[in-house]
Amino acid sequence: MTTNQPASAPLKNLAIEIAVPLGVYYGLHSLGASDFTALALSGVFPLARTLYQFAKDRTLNGLAIVVLVTNVVGMLLTFVSGDTRMMIAKDSLGSGITGLVILISAFTAQPIMTKALRPFLTHGKADHEEAWERLQGNRRFETVLRRGSYIWGVGFVLESAARVIGAFTLPVATMVWLSTVIFVGSFTVIMLAAGLSAKEAGKMIAEEARPRELVAA
Repeated sequence: MTTNQPASAPLKNLAIEIAVPLGVYYGLHSLGASDFTALALSGVFPLARTLYQFAKDRTLNGLAIVVLVTNVVGMLLTFVSGDTRMMIAKDSLGSGITGLVILISAFTAQPIMTKALRPFLTHGKADHEEAWERLQGNRRFETVLRRGSYIWGVGFVLESAARVIGAFTLPVATMVWLSTVIFVGSFTVIMLAAGLSAKEAGKMIAEEARPRELVAA
């Protein structure tokens, strides 16, 4: 993620990744395709998109690798098993694994979400970028940033658990749309909670970026 990326970009990407698979599924289903066939083909787009982004960026981002591997393994398992419910659960397990990776990283020296938060907190401004660098090593600043990984990690794990349970207990046709509703609703709540949590870090950056003479005054 670059510092000049619009804040709306993640939401736009999320909308695309949700709308296209749903459209493919219901379109094929209306033409008489089985649940398995419709779900299998609807999963091609997000998988192709993940591969394209990975090849385009040419970076070994830990989170991107997890998502990529999860998609590939999930598609292989569902094609082999032929289990429609497993195909729905696959995406749910993917977000759960992603959540676990984010959560585990929160206990390391480089929490995953800290890097993702930087462009949103510095807005690509040179003085804010410099303030970010100066705040490195500040215990309170790092604690606030680390809290973001806790929120995203725990949130994704809980969201995944809810969708996996639904995948094996509710009708397939219901879970195709309900799974999306659960994901979007959870994502929105997690994003808002993480955003509120990150406000303190944003204030610290803004304060640090102020000219020294103004701070002293």
